[in-house]
Amino acid sequence: MKRYHLYITVFILASVLTSCLGKKRQVQKDVSLYNNLEFNMPVIEEPVIPLYSVTITDFGAVGDGKTLNTQAFIDAIESVSQKGGGRVIIPPGMWLTGPIIMKSNINIHIEEGALVIFSPDKNLYPLIETSFEGYDTYRCLSPVYGKDLVNISFTGKGIFDGNGDVWRPVKREKLTESQWDDLVKSGGIVSDDGSQWFPSESYREAQAQSEMNVPRELTSREEFERYRDFLRPVMVSLVNCKTVLIDGPVFQNSPAWCLHPLMCEDLIIRNVTVRNPWYSQNGDGIDIESCFNTILSDSNFDVGDDAICIKSGKDADGRRRGRPTENLIIRDCIVYHGHGGVTIGSEMSGGVRNMSVRGCIFMGTDVGLRFKTTRGRGGVVENIYFSDIDMINIPTQAISFNMYYGGMSVPEMMAKGRYTEATDGTVPPVTDETPQFRNISMRNLTCRGALQAIYLQGLPELNIENISFENINIISQMGISCVDATDISFKGLNLTVDKGPVLRFINTNVVNISGLDVEGDPGTMIDVRGKKSKKINITTYNPVEKIKVFTGDEVDQSVISINQEMR
Repeated sequence: MKRYHLYITVFILASVLTSCLGKKRQVQKDVSLYNNLEFNMPVIEEPVIPLYSVTITDFGAVGDGKTLNTQAFIDAIESVSQKGGGRVIIPPGMWLTGPIIMKSNINIHIEEGALVIFSPDKNLYPLIETSFEGYDTYRCLSPVYGKDLVNISFTGKGIFDGNGDVWRPVKREKLTESQWDDLVKSGGIVSDDGSQWFPSESYREAQAQSEMNVPRELTSREEFERYRDFLRPVMVSLVNCKTVLIDGPVFQNSPAWCLHPLMCEDLIIRNVTVRNPWYSQNGDGIDIESCFNTILSDSNFDVGDDAICIKSGKDADGRRRGRPTENLIIRDCIVYHGHGGVTIGSEMSGGVRNMSVRGCIFMGTDVGLRFKTTRGRGGVVENIYFSDIDMINIPTQAISFNMYYGGMSVPEMMAKGRYTEATDGTVPPVTDETPQFRNISMRNLTCRGALQAIYLQGLPELNIENISFENINIISQMGISCVDATDISFKGLNLTVDKGPVLRFINTNVVNISGLDVEGDPGTMIDVRGKKSKKINITTYNPVEKIKVFTGDEVDQSVISINQEMR
């Protein structure tokens, strides 16, 4: 018996030691995230959770995948909260439940082998006032929800599944014929043109009168209640919370966006996996909105919309809130399918500043780095830094700036001929509704395979400004386009392009390119158009006499200077 107790004691000590060593390594890695940071940012403190803990089975939870465990979660969280905080443990098993409502000083720890499935019964998710797509509105309560909390965390290696298929519409073009047939047979409504499936008739009615998934004409809760089937929630909604940690779990199959921290402070997300079907409408991975002091690291995304999204509210609602996303570190993340690897916008009316992204890999994302907005947004995006980014098999643009965003993905815009270069016509005045991107740096970017290397599209009334590139190496079908841009610089630019023009400038002012190295024979090297194009200076390793240059009739030949540079 004494030997048995000795074994138990040794086991406990070994477990504690292993845990301490793991935490020490994590602390060391976390501290390294601040090394050579391009802006001043305080070290984020992690939540400190009391040692008290309970298991949901202590409150009658049954892990058979069919017993509804909503009350067990409520009781477990309330019990721990009454003790001043602690851990609520979800053990291995299949746990069906309604929404999980968080409280301060709580750690939800989901063990490996545990699967939480959120109930498809929409009556369990009442309407609440919240924000979605940047607008203040009503939506159904999120499966995981917390507001005005402090000191909370989600840890462990289990899985949260949002049961999103019962909420989302589906476009026919995104399914095989057999998948489409099965979906139609399951119920719901098909659009008149047969191109889209809706969960219900009320869903179809609501979408017809909505702007970006938000019914803007409705004002009262009663009006929204009529269309509650349409008001699908984000899966994890944390609003105005401080000192938050999400470390380890898998989040998948969300009704709309998956992870949505809104107006949070001191937020750490690491080691998470986010999965959504590629056909999932608005199936974003994570939307970091109007947050202050955030770290996202060592996480994987494979989703149906933009993967890592940075936002700060939309139009008047966002400007009234007036809270930028500020002080954001993103490190060592992998993105598979997604409309964009890292995206800023389009809801950025409160601004985005001080953001550093390093060591990320994008494999097959529609776009690698995506910046999007439109007139009416307002907001300033500035002091943004990307470095050490690798991309492969990008179907459209490796880097994309679009100031005329209209709600479609880049492939959809290209397919419909909506990718505009609208620099002519009436130019509106600059107001607080005019968005701006400026002071953005990109270093050490490699892309092997894209339709286009870089697309920079500003506004004629307020150009994108001070965008710098260093050590850029891209293989793509098309080269670089700059439209309504000012102060663009490249230092070390290696391009392998199937067809020219390799460099295309429309109403672009002050361009400095050094170390241009173009491989292959793409034909026209440089194309300059627009009477506002001026001061384009290029030094290249390629023989100057072999460089083909085209300039529009409105462009003076003196605006462009090309010189040989020795290796």
